[in-house]
Amino acid sequence: MVSIRRGTLNDAELLANLGKTTFLEAHGHSASPEEINEYVSIKFSTTAFETELKDPDAIFYIMAFNNEVVGYSKLICNAPHANITLQQAAKLERLYILQAFHGLKLGYQLLQHNINEALNHNQTGMWLFVWTENHKAINFYKNIGFNIVGRHDFQITATRYNPNHQMLLTFKN
Repeated sequence: MVSIRRGTLNDAELLANLGKTTFLEAHGHSASPEEINEYVSIKFSTTAFETELKDPDAIFYIMAFNNEVVGYSKLICNAPHANITLQQAAKLERLYILQAFHGLKLGYQLLQHNINEALNHNQTGMWLFVWTENHKAINFYKNIGFNIVGRHDFQITATRYNPNHQMLLTFKN
């Protein structure tokens, strides 16, 4: 049984813990332990999530499988970017599923939920950044129909950046 609900301010601690775990599973080896710990301590604190959840442009979704929280996403509608020529394009800023639940197509279901929500908000497409070394994620997005349209250096610390692809999915009318 899968359920997806919108995250609220009351979910800040849950999202901080889930976000930290899923980020470390996906990216924990992408920089030195010190750099990763510095990034995680800032970006995945309860306070950081409280701030993000108060942002009216940020839409968080929390996914549960058999009543266990297994993943989350963050969607921002009308998120312009220099590489994106579409008007009213949404940014999928995060989509993470706990590693123990990979292979169950839960990521696909959460992505489809975000696509449907973007369509409900009259978006014409969706873009995202994905680490160039995360081949599993790149293939996942390519299989959905995303194309690589640019490059982005994702800042981990003041001196560490990881190369990312920028990917775009244009919605069909």
